[in-house]
Amino acid sequence: MSSPNVLFILTDDQGPWATGCSGNDEIRTPGIDRIAATGIRFEHFLCASPVCSPSRASFLTGRMPSQHGVHDWIREGNTGPDAATYLEDEVTYTDVLATHGYNVGLSGKWHLGNSQLVQNGYSHWYVHQRGGGDYNDAPMIREGKLIDEPGYVTNRITDDALDFLDRQATDQTQEATPFYLGVHYTAPHSPWTGHPQDIVDSYADCAFESCPQEPIHPWAKGHGLSENCLGKRDTLQGYFAAVTAMDLDVLRLLDRLATLGLRDNTLV
Repeated sequence: MSSPNVLFILTDDQGPWATGCSGNDEIRTPGIDRIAATGIRFEHFLCASPVCSPSRASFLTGRMPSQHGVHDWIREGNTGPDAATYLEDEVTYTDVLATHGYNVGLSGKWHLGNSQLVQNGYSHWYVHQRGGGDYNDAPMIREGKLIDEPGYVTNRITDDALDFLDRQATDQTQEATPFYLGVHYTAPHSPWTGHPQDIVDSYADCAFESCPQEPIHPWAKGHGLSENCLGKRDTLQGYFAAVTAMDLDVLRLLDRLATLGLRDNTLV
């Protein structure tokens, strides 16, 4: 049997409660639910850090923040002359995959420094210039070049990933080169505005009773959150819409794998 392909889908700031497969009957996540129904669910787990960059570094290296040295979300050093390559001295699993013959690609969020540098075994590199921001007309990087990407960034990330899959399907008919593709969405991280209006409107009558009801942490005050649930009603609609818009693109990825005949030999 040939080495399996790998499609790794990573969402950003999505609570484990914010999926249908977790028992939430208010939010629509058919794509994630499909993966959960056909795969393995980890219901007991440790998050190495509740903050973006160190958690991502731990994913890639298998090490705790105290070992890999990324302790907080990266504010500076993403682009330009002061760019810092934070994982320069680390061996990531993408390095290992590339060493063993995988074609390694990334579509979406990097946020581990020096976003213009194709690094850690990747050969395809389409990433956000920073850690996130507005969902429309996002600043992106394609193969080291700074660009402004028109449209809704969740869709643009998926479009790039689909192009990668199309190329791999063609290549694999000619030679047995497995691929790894990381699809790192910025959704549903704030801002919770600028999401497809039809999806926002579809949650107009939602009671949002599935949202966590414990008081917010003192450090979270001043970030658009209220004293109950996740925030004001329009904020919750935006959050749910960001999740569902992203999940619809997860379905696009799964359907394309099937259409291309790649699903049976691809770990998702």
